Amino acid sequence: MLFSESALGERHVGTGEYRGMEFFHVNARTIVNKVPGASRMPFDYTINAYRGCSHACTYCFARPTHTYLGLGPGDDFERKIIVKVNAVERLRAELRSPKWHGEHIAMGTNTDPYQKAEGKYHLTRGIVGVLSQARNSFSILTKSTLVLRDLALLAEAARRTRVSLSLSIGTLDREVWRLTEPGTPPPDKRLEAVARLNEAGVRCGVLIAPVLPGLSDSEDQLVELTKACLEAGAVSLTPVALHLRPGVREHYLSWLGRTRPDLLALHAERFRGGSYQPKAEQHRISEIVRAVGRPARHPSSWRETESPQVGETSEPPLVRAAADSRRRRVETVQQVRQGAEQLRLL
Repeated sequence: MLFSESALGERHVGTGEYRGMEFFHVNARTIVNKVPGASRMPFDYTINAYRGCSHACTYCFARPTHTYLGLGPGDDFERKIIVKVNAVERLRAELRSPKWHGEHIAMGTNTDPYQKAEGKYHLTRGIVGVLSQARNSFSILTKSTLVLRDLALLAEAARRTRVSLSLSIGTLDREVWRLTEPGTPPPDKRLEAVARLNEAGVRCGVLIAPVLPGLSDSEDQLVELTKACLEAGAVSLTPVALHLRPGVREHYLSWLGRTRPDLLALHAERFRGGSYQPKAEQHRISEIVRAVGRPARHPSSWRETESPQVGETSEPPLVRAAADSRRRRVETVQQVRQGAEQLRLL
């Protein structure tokens, strides 16, 4: 445990649209975090201005990180949000350091930078502004249409440096969405955000993630979603099968037992080998998406650079995206591999 509950920071009780939430103000010692080499991430540095997430996704891999703070991975993770109130100031200072050489920075690796708290604190907006001024490349992963609030700022940043975004959209089924991601915007609104970002010159792909057994993994569902992503102009498509590591597994299966007990047997079969579904299932999901995306990759009316790229899922990823900024040093779309080491952010 990193902190006792009494040391979480100055507590602020949410009111109005934030009713039911608590915000703990902390001053971070650092805001740019070095990724452990053993994690096999395709980037070296991250920023997370918040801990905990009001999106309340039932499967969220980051839930156990709240236990380091003496909080629970369930309701506490969704309602007790750690806010690094000095994030923007710390970033300015750290980018000025002679030890910093302008490396790519990924956001959204452990908590959504555009979750509900961002509407109150504007930390992500401030961070994007600082990175843009410094011409420091960055990528963002989010499930929130709040990103469109910063559309002009992101477009300006994209003219200064390498900027890429990825929207996570696991299903178009509104019943499944309401059941599994109750705090997120509807999937069709996220698709609209993908289109608007790309139209504004901010390269944006889609993470088809996570694909949930018995809920969003049928061929028809995946084909429909893939086609919708292509129509929205997504520059990359990366399907990711659900994985359940210890801590998340218990929470998710407990929730599943209350809401869809008919699917418990399927999950017992899929996860009997551990935290990940069989590679054959991961491959099936990937091939469905690939088959739909393949005709769009080399249409005669498009240049190759404009063609959407379809990611593999041969390894269990936390989040994958289309490009590796360390290898290619071109427009990158953030990817985070499932099962990677959880990052301690404070």
